[in-house]
Amino acid sequence: MARLAPSERIRDADRTRAELLAVATEVFATHGYSGARVDEIAERTSTTKRMIYYYFGGKEQLYLAVLEAAYRNIREAEQSINAGDLPPADAVRRIAELTFDHHHAHPEFIRLVSVENIHQAEHLQQVEHLRDLGAPAASLLEDVLARGREAGAFRTDVDAIDVHMLISAYCVFQVANSATFGFLFGRDMLADDVRRRHRAILGDAVVAWLTAR
Repeated sequence: MARLAPSERIRDADRTRAELLAVATEVFATHGYSGARVDEIAERTSTTKRMIYYYFGGKEQLYLAVLEAAYRNIREAEQSINAGDLPPADAVRRIAELTFDHHHAHPEFIRLVSVENIHQAEHLQQVEHLRDLGAPAASLLEDVLARGREAGAFRTDVDAIDVHMLISAYCVFQVANSATFGFLFGRDMLADDVRRRHRAILGDAVVAWLTAR
């Protein structure tokens, strides 16, 4: 049997690791840390627990890798915005809309965040450089806010974290409470027309708040 070249082995290892992370994300998001079983992840990826431990070291290390990847994905999406090329109000609206789209496309991220909040960020605190991952999000917004203030368009009594929290709160609610809110008020929160309307509401609300006198 022919041996794989070193570059092919690396690509194969990267594919295996990516597949394990993708399936592990679904399992941890569905069952939480305590309820997730490494056996299920191994079965769904047609691999073994031993292989998972080889790549990640154990269940906890795999969960930490899942958390890191989830936060890295949203931060990378934010950095794809050329905010500096847009007027401040348009830039902050674009950031809000992108966050909304990402959360709707990745409901597993919301569930993972919910799990971590239930456990007081016990595992999140073990991934120290997640703070570094969060810095670009704040600095992106701060740059936009600074331009808006300089132009006399934005209020001066809020900072980037305030704006980030407002956007995140709205987006998280949309996904996390879609089932209960939808049942109570008889509305399909994930329907395309509802989603488009709520996406527009978020942009309008953030811009109106920042430009309020």
